[in-house]
Formats: sequence, structure tokens, C-alpha cells
Amino acid sequence: MNRPRLPLLRTAGRMTALVAAAAGMLLAVAAAPAVAAAPAGRYVALGDSYTSAPLVPTQVDLNCLRSNRNYPSLVAASAGSSSFADVSCSGATTEDILYGGDGVLGIALPPQVNAVTSTTALVTVQIGGNDIGFSGIISDCAEASVSSPLGSPCKNRFTAGGTDQLRARIAATAPKVTAVLRAVRQAAPNARVVVLGYPAILPDSGYGCWPVVPIAYQDVPYLRGVQKALNTMLADTAAAGGASYADVYTPSIGRDACKSSGTRWVEGLVPQNAAAPFHPNARGEQGMATALLAHLN
Repeated sequence: MNRPRLPLLRTAGRMTALVAAAAGMLLAVAAAPAVAAAPAGRYVALGDSYTSAPLVPTQVDLNCLRSNRNYPSLVAASAGSSSFADVSCSGATTEDILYGGDGVLGIALPPQVNAVTSTTALVTVQIGGNDIGFSGIISDCAEASVSSPLGSPCKNRFTAGGTDQLRARIAATAPKVTAVLRAVRQAAPNARVVVLGYPAILPDSGYGCWPVVPIAYQDVPYLRGVQKALNTMLADTAAAGGASYADVYTPSIGRDACKSSGTRWVEGLVPQNAAAPFHPNARGEQGMATALLAHLN
């Protein structure tokens, strides 16, 4: 599959310039080590760009825009994992986990699940956002907000005709996540498998902060509901598939993209910390690591 990748939640072409601009912000961000214990055997991390942490210093794999300060790296260091394989990649979908694809440089990648072996003790999975086209949704909704900043142009578009297209995409992604968990379990029958949700991008209440985060006021509750529905689907699918679910949304409340640059876990359209637009910064990756380690204990 020769499909180009852009950070998470496969970004539309009009976002490319913003991602490139954000690359100039690669500053040395020190992340405090996570504390806690976790399975100390082999650890394999699967996922998309919320896992790989594009543009968060230091980038160690440009084909996948992967940082060595992403949450899997922090967890592996804290747990003292006997071996560690982080195969997360920006733009990844469930299909890439199962069948492979291309990285952002067009270099072919094997299926992420190939990294899972019979001796693996822990597998984390954070996937689904690209399957529903999340970055395209954000891009489209941001553009629509310009013409109606107080309205709900995005909701009107995705619910036209009486069917919520985004909820339908989430429902269609559930069996794909199930297939991923089945493949992981087949490869590592004795591993502990944890599915992570996604942290808050928009405030957990209210109507956002247009134009800082350019989502129309009435669209903010709608998109917040979509993200929560995605996380609920991931939690339900994890439970049905014999995995556990790590909630990273709750600890991120009050740390969304509308908050100050020193508080937020997720950056906005124009990042003020080193990260891709609408992606976790180093603080967000640390926060997810802490939440995951707490879940593991």
C-alpha cells in the first residue's frame, strides 16, 4: 500500500504547511520520568501518532515521526522492561497494524502486530482515530467555522439527512479494533493487553475558544461528544476482546487545547509547544504515561 502518512489522524493537505511550520519548534523539552511499576517483560507499543508523538523532541524515526519521549518510552523506562518495541506510526490505522503500510516518507512498513511475540508481557494499543478520519474532520470543521463561528456548520454537515456520519464511522471501526485485539492475542496469548483512549482536545464543557481553536461554538459540544463516543467504543471493544482500557481522557480534563501553553496536553492549530497541530505535546505524553502506569497497577 503506497499511501503517504501525515501526523495522526491522517491530515488533509491543507494542514501540511502547519505541520511543517511546527517542525521548526523542536525545542529540548525535558519530560519528568513516570513513576510506578508495570510488567517488566517484553513491552510492545502499537498505535498512531497520538502514540508516536510527532515533533515532540527527540524524534528518533522520521518515517513514523516517533519520539523517544512518547508515553510508551516513558512507561518502558519506568517499568524496566526487559525489551521494548515501539512500532507506533503517524497516520496508522487498524489496517496498518494488521497488514502494514507506508510511513510519512513513503518507506514501506511491516504490520505493527509482527512486533508482538509469544514472549511479550505487555501490549498497548491506541488506534481508531485515523479510521474515522479524525484530522480531516478537524480540518473541515475549522474551515467551516470561519463562516459561522457562533453556529454549528460542522454538526449540520455531518448529521445532514438525519444520520450522524461520524457515529456511523465509529460503529464501523469497532470490528476493526476487534480484529487487532484478536491478532495480538493470537501472537501473545499470555500478554497483558491494554487499549488506550484519546485525551481531550476540546474543553470538557462549554463552547471552546474560537478563534484560538477554530471550532464554531455550537460545534464544540458536538465534536466533544464524538470523541467521547470513540473512547466509549474503544473501552467496550477492549472489554469484549479480553483487554483492559486505560482512560487518558479523564486526567486530561482541564488540559485541553484551549488552555495555556504551560497547562495543555494537546496543542491547537498553531502549536506553542513542540508538537504537531491538535496532537499531544511532551506534557501530554507524560500525562498518558502516568495514567497508563496507574492503570497497570
